[in-house]
Amino acid sequence: MAPENLKIIGTAHVSEKSVEEVRETIINEKPDVVAIELCANRYYSMLAEKNGEEKKDPSIKELIKGNNLTLFFVSSFLSYFQRKIGDDLGVKPGSEMLAAIEAAEETGAKIALIDRDIQVTLKRAMNQMSIWEKMKFFYGFIASFFAKDDEIEDVESIKEGDMLEEVMEYFREVSPKAYHVLVTERNGYMARRLLDIDAENVVAVVGAGHKEGITECMNHPEKIPPLQELMTLSESKISLGKIFLYSIPALFILIFVGAFLSGINLKTSLLQYVLLTGGLAFLGSLLAGSKIYSAVTAFLVAPITAIHPLLAAGWFAGIVEAKFRHVSMEDMHNITKCESFRELLHNNLFRVLLVVVGANIGCSIGTFISIPEIIYPLFMKIIHPFLYVIGGFWHLLWQIF
Repeated sequence: MAPENLKIIGTAHVSEKSVEEVRETIINEKPDVVAIELCANRYYSMLAEKNGEEKKDPSIKELIKGNNLTLFFVSSFLSYFQRKIGDDLGVKPGSEMLAAIEAAEETGAKIALIDRDIQVTLKRAMNQMSIWEKMKFFYGFIASFFAKDDEIEDVESIKEGDMLEEVMEYFREVSPKAYHVLVTERNGYMARRLLDIDAENVVAVVGAGHKEGITECMNHPEKIPPLQELMTLSESKISLGKIFLYSIPALFILIFVGAFLSGINLKTSLLQYVLLTGGLAFLGSLLAGSKIYSAVTAFLVAPITAIHPLLAAGWFAGIVEAKFRHVSMEDMHNITKCESFRELLHNNLFRVLLVVVGANIGCSIGTFISIPEIIYPLFMKIIHPFLYVIGGFWHLLWQIF
């Protein structure tokens, strides 16, 4: 049952004028429910920060594993741009949401959290991004610190969506499917949550970039997917790239086992394999600025992780690096506050993440070089006796006929 009287306020997350508009509207309208563009995690995190309470952060081990690393960069990218705009305007990001919460408490209105869980949104977006798109995103994150810092003069252009669209447009360019998850899916999710509110008078506070999309979805509710479908964390579809990457470890194992069973001496080939995968992981780690112990760790684990699709040399090198750099939660909080690449390099967490990426890239390069230098020659040695027999058989047939 949709609210009989619904007023949607499209705000800029860093506009003082938006803060005033939200507060005045709620005080004047005295709604039964104030719906805000927050999920439970962001809501309680915002209240904890407001009250000066410490929030629970993920451990470094959790952060550098698998998709968590890309997840962290996406979250940091959004936080960085929002904070940067807020600093230029002198408004803390999310102030209008806090104003909505405080005004709701003053008027006795209930609070409805209508946004999808941020972790679900980001994970669904990551599942839609290819490896190449994730690499482009990482490059864009670093490049953003070298971009010209233009002062924002027109505050209302942000509220109209221009500045928000500029940031979101980057997602559209890097990964249209991820953009669909971050924007279009959330429009539908929030529209459905608003339609399900059982109240006569509702004021909704959402970002300006979502207002039009939410309104469109509410006008055509039959086009909104079921909420359960929008909350499902299904794995990304198996792409040709993933099949190719996962087939490499299987190929390595099959060739080495086949060579061993064929009685081929593997000492030289194994040594070359270790030096290529381990050596380049070691070099990649050092070039990323790691401690020598982290680079040695990358060298030792790379030959194993290269043939294990669920492990990465950079994870282990990163864990060792984090211990030697004494990474703290303060580093995690401050990474989005860095104004330049030089400041980033002074952040211990960022240095650890560079080591993770460097070691993984080095190991990957070593793995690919191993294919023509080691795997292909071994494969030819394995099938050579069979080729010899087949050749002899065809020669015999030729002589007979």
